Amino acid sequence: MKIIMLGAPGAGKGTQAKMIADKYGVPHISTGDIFRANIKNGTELGKEAKGYMDKGLLVPDELTVRLLLDRVAQEDCSGGYVLDGFPRTIPQAEVLDSELAKLGESVDAAVDVDVPDENIINRMSGRRACLSCGATYHIVNIPSKKEGICDVCGSSLVCREDDQPETVKNRLQVYHEQTQPLIAYYEAKGVLRTVDGTLPMAEVFEAIVKILG
Repeated sequence: MKIIMLGAPGAGKGTQAKMIADKYGVPHISTGDIFRANIKNGTELGKEAKGYMDKGLLVPDELTVRLLLDRVAQEDCSGGYVLDGFPRTIPQAEVLDSELAKLGESVDAAVDVDVPDENIINRMSGRRACLSCGATYHIVNIPSKKEGICDVCGSSLVCREDDQPETVKNRLQVYHEQTQPLIAYYEAKGVLRTVDGTLPMAEVFEAIVKILG
């Protein structure tokens, strides 16, 4: 079972990806983790990726896909995997498809966690983080016991730059321009599965499980 998670930033696809991976006993793979692991371990692909990153350049799609294929060729991926954060663009999806086709494989399902922009802005601007211990909260969904103070270590909570409404709007704009076209791409391939991401987390997961069987 090879699953791709789609959805805007803040839609909750990362959380759902981890839950799917746990339920079906397959790895949850994010490109960020792959980059970090290869760079840390000093692999040839890692050195190549680091060369681009050190210059502030984006890692080319072909190299990202090579890193990804290297990861999914490992033993723990023999039963499938959940991809989170890749592909982000049509060219990336095309490279991934052509490389998987060479292995006689293909994506089984692209799950789109669908949430309107307005909900995402409200959801993300309510996030609070403790910069001291890394604990995260939400002023509505997971409030701290004492407003603005971390339950774990007592430090002050902040709204990170990434979660400020203006930043979120910019990230959503990039998503609509670059990543949303993937929804039509996977729909044309007959593998798109859409779930209502505004539902409570457990219900979203239930809907995904029903789709995947």
